[in-house]
Amino acid sequence: MGSSGGVSSAPVAGRGEAGLDGDLGWALGVLYRAFVKAAEAAVDDLPGGPRGYLVIDAAVRELSPNQGALAQRIGIDRTVLTYLLDDLEREGYVERRPDPADRRSRRIVATDKGRTLWERRQEVFRHVERHVLGGLDESEMNDFRATLLRAAAHINEFDPVHNACQVVNELRAREEPPVY
Repeated sequence: MGSSGGVSSAPVAGRGEAGLDGDLGWALGVLYRAFVKAAEAAVDDLPGGPRGYLVIDAAVRELSPNQGALAQRIGIDRTVLTYLLDDLEREGYVERRPDPADRRSRRIVATDKGRTLWERRQEVFRHVERHVLGGLDESEMNDFRATLLRAAAHINEFDPVHNACQVVNELRAREEPPVY
């Protein structure tokens, strides 16, 4: 972005010849692909990979009151979540505790080991963002992030996304070649 706040219309190296200058879909796709690849690499050592990280993140930030709400929040089947929680608990990242308000329900709580892992991965994800947005200076990164979040929130009012996994699953389903 220039000082006038407008987007430069100058061709971007490596894509002008393909006729993609100004193509928002192409730009979003390239950024999405780079972010997903880097983010998945950042959590591939965890049980369940990205889903395992989402569980730890939700536990650290206390986003879901119980196991059922957590399954719904991250968009996975409750049975799948049970196996994932077994693995995360075995590694010492989370614990299942009875909910004081309903002893039949289980709360997912991050352990000290889980919190430490989460804090370290937050720095990794900041590095991923800097990598993906590497063509921008710090001010442009902040402006881009704020503008993108505002645009996403606006669209989400009309076509809500209930969890991050839903977005990824919908996009991946579209990428798979048709079976004949």
